[in-house]
Amino acid sequence: MFNQQISRSAYRIIMLVLLAVLFLAVNMFSNVAFRSARIDLTESNLYTMSDGTKEVVSQLDEPVTLRFFYSEKLATDYGRIRNYAGHVRDLLEEMRAESNGKLRLEVIEPEPFSEEEDLAMSLGLKGAPTQSGDIIYFGLVGTNSVDGLEAIPFFTDEREQYLEYDIARMIQNLSRPERPVLGIVTNLPLDTGSGGLMSAMRGDSLPFMIYDELQNRFQIEFLEQQFQKVPDSVDVLMVAHPRPLDRPTLYAIDQFVMRGGHVLAFVDPHSEVSLTAGPNGEPVRGYTEQSDLGPLIESWGARYDPSRIVGDRKLAQRVQTGLDARRQESDYVLWLAVPRDNVDTNDLVTADVSRLNLGTAGYFTPVEGATTVFTPLVTTSEDAQTYDVEDVKKGPRPDDLIRNFEPTGERYAIAARLSGPVTSAFDGAPKEEPVAEAGAPQPRRSQEKAGPHIASSQKDASIIVFADSDIFDDRFWVRTNSYLGERVAQPIADNAVFILSAIDNLMGSNELISLRARDKADRPFTVVENLRRNAERRFLDEQEALERKIDNAEKKLTELQTGGANENAASGGPSEQESVAIRQFRAELLESRKKLRDVQGDLRRDVERLGANLRFINIALVPLLLAVLALGAAFYRYRRRKARVEKGA
Repeated sequence: MFNQQISRSAYRIIMLVLLAVLFLAVNMFSNVAFRSARIDLTESNLYTMSDGTKEVVSQLDEPVTLRFFYSEKLATDYGRIRNYAGHVRDLLEEMRAESNGKLRLEVIEPEPFSEEEDLAMSLGLKGAPTQSGDIIYFGLVGTNSVDGLEAIPFFTDEREQYLEYDIARMIQNLSRPERPVLGIVTNLPLDTGSGGLMSAMRGDSLPFMIYDELQNRFQIEFLEQQFQKVPDSVDVLMVAHPRPLDRPTLYAIDQFVMRGGHVLAFVDPHSEVSLTAGPNGEPVRGYTEQSDLGPLIESWGARYDPSRIVGDRKLAQRVQTGLDARRQESDYVLWLAVPRDNVDTNDLVTADVSRLNLGTAGYFTPVEGATTVFTPLVTTSEDAQTYDVEDVKKGPRPDDLIRNFEPTGERYAIAARLSGPVTSAFDGAPKEEPVAEAGAPQPRRSQEKAGPHIASSQKDASIIVFADSDIFDDRFWVRTNSYLGERVAQPIADNAVFILSAIDNLMGSNELISLRARDKADRPFTVVENLRRNAERRFLDEQEALERKIDNAEKKLTELQTGGANENAASGGPSEQESVAIRQFRAELLESRKKLRDVQGDLRRDVERLGANLRFINIALVPLLLAVLALGAAFYRYRRRKARVEKGA
């Protein structure tokens, strides 16, 4: 009997040891075999990497190293950073798994006063100070085999929606050994300023500020405004308010799109920047007041009328109109100050745009039945109307424009993204057009000839069109000062942000361009928000009723005081009617305030009741249900064991 008990005890111990070993073995195996396995149960697939990102990382030719700097120990008390860091690390791990070994990931914890902290600082990362004085690092640095370096200094909440795009763009930039080439077709003096080439040579003129930014980021290649083919070296073609282009040049741009090239086009029905006077008091020689791209824009899926200008009363810029020393200001409906509410914040191009200052702008409408998708990026408000360009050239006064304003109730698209397959606007290569004057030399063209005609785009087109050229004008978006002989820019609008973001976005592959902003990981309490919103509606109704009562009481008081002014002066005090009105006003005011307090009290009670219910469900109900299930399972096992014993007896 004793030996039997010993054997049973030993058997139990051995079973426990084997179970522990099996548990550890299963965990080790799952960590290796299922390291990249994930199940995303979120409504918007927040943690599922898009096909575009998979395409970017799987096509890497050269190795890219990512160093993820995260102060894990210091961030223990900061739940928001800790959760976000987990999201970032999971995404990086998934990218590494999809890269076929080309993406290397290093996770570094820069502790205070360590070599890792010095490394983080030297690579341009920015730390966030804590209340205790320590610095939390939460950033990413990427390098390639040719000493290229890209960095995200700190993962901020504002960019969480664009996390996947930011990392994918970093990887794609590092996969390029050289700076991408930006081809420019323009009749704007971007590189010389408003004075033109001669003024720039004399030192009297300066390049546009946006041109300095473009030079810092891209390799610039200006194309003559008459050419037969866009060079294959051009990654993105920016057409910025060109002079009228002949058919061979339009055909060259058309075929660039057919070959899969990306285009950023700025056209303008009335270019203020082209009319800017230089040092000699006149616009640049050969300026272009109006620009169009002939049949191209419509073949891309949008319509543009160069004879119409859009005005907006709600978005009108304030301009100085007074001719005296008071320098009066007025709303000028033809110059627009576009706020964040009128840009597509879900598009990566306009995600960081808070304000755009534009001059006289046109607009686009989608072509019915087009094969491309027309997505507005910048729109007017509904308080807008259109004008004939010839009427605008007459210089109407701002006050007259406001006085005669008749809104259409329609929102007009000033900028749009066109994506999808397109068909050529030409049946074949056009013949060379004759020269304008007899005996005049043929216009100088690039030596590269157009290849065989392509009727349909080989890839989905990626095109952004903008119906304004004044977005480039320094006067609209930046204030410049001179400090120690250098120009110092102080942006007052995000014109440069839009242009640079658009080019950066189009520089990517079609897979990267297709990425959109993700929903934030933090989900709002929609039920609570609905309760609050409904109560606020009642609150606003009560507030409006209160304001109406106050207005009525004030009108009555004004009438009484005006009618009995002499009597009041003689008696030295308010009349009996005024006293009654004052008492009535006070009673209405107290009653309205009481109702407002009741509404606010109802709001608090509704929210508190919902919170109490949620706490009960999370803290009490779920554990109680689990306990009931466990007791039920135990009772079921007891009944089965008892039944076996009775059957054996």
